[in-house]
Amino acid sequence: MAVNLQKGQRVSLDNSMKMALVGLGWDPNRYDGGYDFDLDASAFLLGKNGKVLRDEDFVFYGNLETRNGAVKSMGDDTTGGNSDEGDDEQIFIDFSKIPAEIDKIAITVTIYDAVNRRQNFGQVSNAYVRVAKIQNEFDTVGEEVIHFDLEEEFSIETALVVCEIYRKNGEWKFNAVASGYQGGLEALCRQYGVNV
Repeated sequence: MAVNLQKGQRVSLDNSMKMALVGLGWDPNRYDGGYDFDLDASAFLLGKNGKVLRDEDFVFYGNLETRNGAVKSMGDDTTGGNSDEGDDEQIFIDFSKIPAEIDKIAITVTIYDAVNRRQNFGQVSNAYVRVAKIQNEFDTVGEEVIHFDLEEEFSIETALVVCEIYRKNGEWKFNAVASGYQGGLEALCRQYGVNV
């Protein structure tokens, strides 16, 4: 049975969870913009200073996995969440492979080419993130343990920090963040210390 969280809530992950699937989903609202919504899930592996330690610690559509395969993007859905079934994008985490100097994984979603397409998160609804316990990297469903619906209206934002998975006292925890930013993926890269 999954735990449903609200913004700002934190919960410990099951210590027996060795691998997790972070699934993200959304529906584009109907609007006459002429473009599909290409939302992109990314992961930033951060050190104690809140920054990536090297550029390879940033997983996105242009770099599908971190060093040693600890975190992987399961692919880029460029059609804008038009599927009614399942997650639109997924990120795989193998906790046993995460380097000891990594304290936090920030999971984000951005809108590709948002300025030119005149798109923002105010035009997206039913967004959620879920964490599922999985047995291997080929399990794309898993046993859902956390579910967080992003109910807030983001009228001008083009980037969201959806959640953080962080290490505290030797265990992994989940923080339901839901913070919006302008400036898309580039703004998040600058915040987290990725060279752009």
